[in-house]
Amino acid sequence: VQLQASGGGLVEAGGSLKLSCTASGSTTFSLNNIVWYRQALGKQREMVAAIGRGGSTNYLAPAKGRWTISRDDAKKMGFLQMNSLNPEDTAVYSCNADGVYYDSAGMYEFNSWGQGTQVTVSS
Repeated sequence: VQLQASGGGLVEAGGSLKLSCTASGSTTFSLNNIVWYRQALGKQREMVAAIGRGGSTNYLAPAKGRWTISRDDAKKMGFLQMNSLNPEDTAVYSCNADGVYYDSAGMYEFNSWGQGTQVTVSS
């Protein structure tokens, strides 16, 4: 199962962006947890937001009240709506997902990472 993150770009402080994470694969699969991470230049990667299969969510403290994570299981996609962006949010944002996939031999677990998308917030 492959993931592709998209939707990043350059935005002014106070602006908004909506990131998308699209999962694809050649076999039947289902997503369990979808997690967004970010890594700013010179800093460690940190978890930003997560959503479980049942819709439960968890956010990094700075994201609470500003951002919303969601998912569309029919489309195999996850989203991160980011509002009230500030320069400290500048980073490469990546998505991670786990789940199961099926083939003729059975069912298997997977954990995949998508290529990051750059978010730059100007002051």
